Amino acid sequence: MPDLHKRNFASVLAVAIGVIAIAAIACGSGSDEPVEASPTDTSQVVGGVDLSIHEVSLSDVHFDTFDGGSIPLSEISEERLLSLVDAIPPLDTPKYDDASGGDWLEDDDLVIGYVGEGAGTWAYPIKILNSHEIVNDDLDGVPVLVSYCPLCRSGVVYDRRLDGRELTFGNTSALFENDLVMLDRETNSYWWQVAGRAIVGTLTGEQLEVLPAVTTTWAAWRSEHPETLVLSRDTGYSRSYDFDPFAGYRNSVNDERFPFPVSEDALDGRLAAGDEVLGVIVNDESRAYSLRALGDAAVNDELGGQSIVVFSNEDGPAGGAYDAVVDGNPLTFSFEDGGYVDAETGSRWNLSGEAVDGDLAGATLERLPSRYSFWFAYFASFPDTDVYVP
Repeated sequence: MPDLHKRNFASVLAVAIGVIAIAAIACGSGSDEPVEASPTDTSQVVGGVDLSIHEVSLSDVHFDTFDGGSIPLSEISEERLLSLVDAIPPLDTPKYDDASGGDWLEDDDLVIGYVGEGAGTWAYPIKILNSHEIVNDDLDGVPVLVSYCPLCRSGVVYDRRLDGRELTFGNTSALFENDLVMLDRETNSYWWQVAGRAIVGTLTGEQLEVLPAVTTTWAAWRSEHPETLVLSRDTGYSRSYDFDPFAGYRNSVNDERFPFPVSEDALDGRLAAGDEVLGVIVNDESRAYSLRALGDAAVNDELGGQSIVVFSNEDGPAGGAYDAVVDGNPLTFSFEDGGYVDAETGSRWNLSGEAVDGDLAGATLERLPSRYSFWFAYFASFPDTDVYVP
């Protein structure tokens, strides 16, 4: 029985040593409208998935066969499709430890940090998410989907509710534009992870709501949130969470060598393909911020007619996006002596948007929904995005 707990490890390892070449695909990324079903698609249901409704070419959705190969959705058999569902198992009943339960992590290990509506805090180590990719949970009364694709270094948290209906998510073992394709168990629709949009099945074109989260180092998150809970290694699965098979993978991405196909239309030279970006969308206007290029910085910006600030940290790299207005007063920020300082009151703020010293101590900036990923994955999902230029 092959070891399925790592995303096509043989392919990723081959990429890391420069063996796999770029696979160029003619079709671009998804459009906003479902594709007209061809005569051979009509009412075709395979494994519970209605393939007659889709907004991307079925031949561009590739299933990882975990043996170094792949099969496009247009050719896969129902038996094979069903056998691959949740081969990388999601966590549906996650357990958590207090902060001391994360002592096995290195300070510079990345986590996805989430602050709930009731101010509870949770950390999801990437070393665990490498082997599971999806966590379904209810945090502070909100049904939450924590999603991560190792091939895109993309950490995005979504609200699992859609038009009043609660969805739960599984893993198809498929990739689109080298990015995780999830499925909802209620309709078997396929969802593109970074975009948060259904691309195949009855919910095609529907969009999940992004929730505010940060991808940062464990040391930074633990320091800012000492009461945080951290996802436990007691997952019910036997996995080597101490081992990161994707160390060094970014270099291959920068060389545009991917283990699964990425269309030429999804590649954009404004940034290196493996630049970690924070993608922010305000009032339908999208902008990507290269966290690696920014380093330690506070970016005062306007997006979608709104004053925002992006806090960036070279460790990770990491970043968060916030509304720059507090109690009706716009603030402007700079990075000074390891922290973020507003010019108006001299208060100091941390990466999580919390004032830790000064006149505004105790205040919290309104967190803006954002996506953390490699540049190629964000651009594939949002091709109309612009890029912040200092």
